[in-house]
Amino acid sequence: MKYYFWILGCAMNYSDAERVSAVLDGFGFEKTEKEKEANIFIVIACSVRQHAIDRIYGKVKEWKEKPDLTTILSGCVLETDKKKLSQQFDLIFEIKDINHLSDFISNKFNLQKKAESFGDYLSIIPSYNSKVRAYVPISTGCNNFCTYCAVPYTRGREKSRSREEIIVEVKNIVGKGIKEITLLGQNVNSYGQDLGKNKNNDAFIELIKKIDKIPGNYRIYFYSNHPKDMSKELIKTLSTLKHFPHYIHLPLQSGNDQVIGAMNRHHTQKQYLNLVKEINEAMPDITLTTDIIVGFPGETEKQFEDTVKVMKKAKYDMAFIAQFSSRPGTKAASMDDNVSNEEKRRREDILQKILAETALEKNKKLVGSIQNILIDEEKKDKMYGRTASYKVVEIKKSPTIKIGDFVKVKIDSVTAWKLKGSKA
Repeated sequence: MKYYFWILGCAMNYSDAERVSAVLDGFGFEKTEKEKEANIFIVIACSVRQHAIDRIYGKVKEWKEKPDLTTILSGCVLETDKKKLSQQFDLIFEIKDINHLSDFISNKFNLQKKAESFGDYLSIIPSYNSKVRAYVPISTGCNNFCTYCAVPYTRGREKSRSREEIIVEVKNIVGKGIKEITLLGQNVNSYGQDLGKNKNNDAFIELIKKIDKIPGNYRIYFYSNHPKDMSKELIKTLSTLKHFPHYIHLPLQSGNDQVIGAMNRHHTQKQYLNLVKEINEAMPDITLTTDIIVGFPGETEKQFEDTVKVMKKAKYDMAFIAQFSSRPGTKAASMDDNVSNEEKRRREDILQKILAETALEKNKKLVGSIQNILIDEEKKDKMYGRTASYKVVEIKKSPTIKIGDFVKVKIDSVTAWKLKGSKA
């Protein structure tokens, strides 16, 4: 019996898939990378964007062509989407209720359960899907209730894992020889708040300090930060750690205070830019990335210009720019989505052009430098990897280099989105 994953959305969904794999592997099933080979088709969905849900409906016709296919849906799924998709799936379950999956598999295929209970799904020992990178959720859910976001409704309120459990998982990953680890949380900065251990973000800071002491040859990132919780102490700490590259993902969403307020983001343009300044002063070599929404309900041309202003000042290495998409059940769904699709596309194009200019400007500074690249892919006569700052690098394929290796590479040329180099 073979199963296939179709993963839509963020890194947290990849982490969910690794925990679902652990359950299925426990029943003796085999994961396949070829969709046509699968007897079980599992969608780990994302309700953050309507486009992701629309793509699932597009798959329905293909499923019907294979009547013996078992279909399962999990991940971030709004109740309205669950109701619409209920006829298309044999099982829909919330990831926190992963025992429902175990019961379903046991009953449908007449197989004995491998465990009475999996307990908290975050505590499951995952079946890692990559030999290069792994994702470690440190919390799930969110308490921020940004007006455009579905996460609090699909994953619930914020719940943190114990520090000891996280450290055990990271040690296990490093022991397997996996070189890249990402700590995940909808808001990593507020880790431990529900445990009563997050005074001035101390819980998260203490966590990453403890992790940094784990011996091994690896890099570790964390995602995602909230500007309102990004402390000076965290910035100072990050500048001193050995295994944490100087890389920060700091979602902006909008550069206008009125729009930021309507989004329920609890920070201002001035506070955000001050944060960027503090980060650059502490780590001049920082790679800064962000998320931005264009065309939020009521966003005027003048308000959009504030986002343009921040884009130019912050000089991002990468930005994930999305057109506003109304999600049922969120507060923004009741707002008048009065910015046309054409205007949203125009605003996105403006920001993408600025991003391309700043990314190229920053990449040019790397020409001639020696970078430590983690190789993660090969295509034909080329190999690809990432710098510590997470920039993609292309080099010639070599029999002495394999996926998962760290390689010293001299950067010979750059574009806005890719570096090219040769083995140093």
